[in-house]
Amino acid sequence: MALPTIAFLTDFGTRDHYVGAMKGAALSVCPDAILVDITHEIAPHDILGGAVALAAAFPYFPPGTIFVAVVDPGVGSPRLALAASAGDYRFVAPDNGLLTLAFEDAPPELVVELANPEYARAAISRTFEGRDRFAPAAAWLASGTALDALGPRVDNWHRLDVPGADVSDDELRGEVLVIDRFGNLITNIRRDAVAAFAGDHGAAVTVDSQPARLVHTYSDAARGEICALVGSSERLEIAVNGGSAADRLHLARGARVVVTRA
Repeated sequence: MALPTIAFLTDFGTRDHYVGAMKGAALSVCPDAILVDITHEIAPHDILGGAVALAAAFPYFPPGTIFVAVVDPGVGSPRLALAASAGDYRFVAPDNGLLTLAFEDAPPELVVELANPEYARAAISRTFEGRDRFAPAAAWLASGTALDALGPRVDNWHRLDVPGADVSDDELRGEVLVIDRFGNLITNIRRDAVAAFAGDHGAAVTVDSQPARLVHTYSDAARGEICALVGSSERLEIAVNGGSAADRLHLARGARVVVTRA
């Protein structure tokens, strides 16, 4: 029988003790668990950035994986703590919209509040629920505890207002959602939207009114050339071969991206 897997995504970074303490709390409950780091480098308090990263990563994990996602500027506040089953996976996270995009791709069958004290540490820090509430809950799930044992059902949870791409007869319009460490501008325009809009005609892309040649991969562009492509997250992105599109174009989240038929 395969060992249970718990995958972590946070904005904690790796300089301090936070990630290690959270993993220790999980192993104290389920010592057989395999612990995997998705990333701990989400920008501090960037819930949307965490939501995009989680949605990009979770489908590639084996069925049964439990995801602990903690980007939680409201830690210690009255916001709920949630656990959910969605498709082949389970998620544990604060109720602040962090699960919005994951739930779009894997609609949840059951969402519960982490309210049963049996499945949390005895003393819960108001500033570190990742260690004291979220990680233990995930570990109890990994140990075989039923999801509905963790607390009562929740039928309404917070959703981020993530902008979607807009399409008309002439244009497919979107915007930059996140910037990765390479300076690539990741947009809200998905691969299937580009394919449906452009069909066999090909497409032209502009970002903030500047042209970006549509290519299949970074090396299809000349070194230093601004290009557009569908990246591994299945979203249209703007890149510079060998450089940073964010630095080159001086753009940030929210920059306008337009696709037209070639």
